[in-house]
Amino acid sequence: MRSFFSNLVASPRFSFYVTGLLFIILFGIGSISFEGFFSPQVFLNLFIDNAPLIIVTVGVTFTILSGGGGIDLSVGAVVSLCCMTLAYLMRDTSLSPYVCMLIALFIGVVVGTINGFFITFFKLQPFIVTLGTMFLCRGLTAMISRDSVPIDNVEYGDLAFMSLEIGDCFLSLGAIIALIVVVIATIVLRYTSFGRSVYAVGGNEQSSRLMGLRVDAIRMKVYIISGFCSALGGITYSWIMLSGYTLHGLGMEMDAIASSVIGGTQLMGGVGFIPGTVLGVMIQGTILTIISFQGTLSAWWTKIVVGILLCLFIVMQAIVNEHKNKLMNLSAEKSGGKKKK
Repeated sequence: MRSFFSNLVASPRFSFYVTGLLFIILFGIGSISFEGFFSPQVFLNLFIDNAPLIIVTVGVTFTILSGGGGIDLSVGAVVSLCCMTLAYLMRDTSLSPYVCMLIALFIGVVVGTINGFFITFFKLQPFIVTLGTMFLCRGLTAMISRDSVPIDNVEYGDLAFMSLEIGDCFLSLGAIIALIVVVIATIVLRYTSFGRSVYAVGGNEQSSRLMGLRVDAIRMKVYIISGFCSALGGITYSWIMLSGYTLHGLGMEMDAIASSVIGGTQLMGGVGFIPGTVLGVMIQGTILTIISFQGTLSAWWTKIVVGILLCLFIVMQAIVNEHKNKLMNLSAEKSGGKKKK
């Protein structure tokens, strides 16, 4: 039994199992405490309300997995810039909403390319580079308009209210897109050479270079993916808010990083699981839903609880890594002893 738990803790999926158990406990507490909490629609609402964050977190997870201090602090600002761009284009031009969305996605790719370029070719710290592009995108958003710009395009509004009926329940278009992004990202990381290369680079960059992997190109692609996901998250966010505003997406980068880490992604890179990041987002959503059902608590309690969980998961990651190192040392000692014999 002791050996079983030791191997379980050393498993790359251990953090994911803990996150899944935590989500079940939180959802169970809500179901016991509040009437109507345990229902399919409440569960689906976790995807509907958090669709933009799920998409953004997927992109952030790619950057963290790539190692080298990988992080993207610009994602919330890109969401805001894309929302404002969509609102401005549909208010002051006659462009089709679909063309406007393509322009928003292009903006995300450009920002991701800028981040990747400075990080890979100038060997700058991702924290500093993405902090700079965060300020850049917030500034550009304010230059377009400091006031809230409503999106009143009828065709775009139809997309915002489009949903898929599932029995007596429904799932919004944004939630469906978020689930598609999760499935694609999971397949890419698990079953493609690019995905395996991301894990390899995050696990040991020097070894990856010796293996012949194009580390700089991989890291460049990772930040482009993050920029694209941020823009796509901005589009789904605009379907919820139906406006552009300088404060849209404020703090979303921190929520995304917290969700990714709580979902089992190690900050040092090389270890992570996309479904785990989704559970990380859903844990935040579940806490907020419990607070909403309770009715008297401030929504800021969500931040407090998530902050505590983030600290606990970082400590847990350190303990797990120490345990793995001990197992590796024991294994090396045993193999060395056998050779001497």
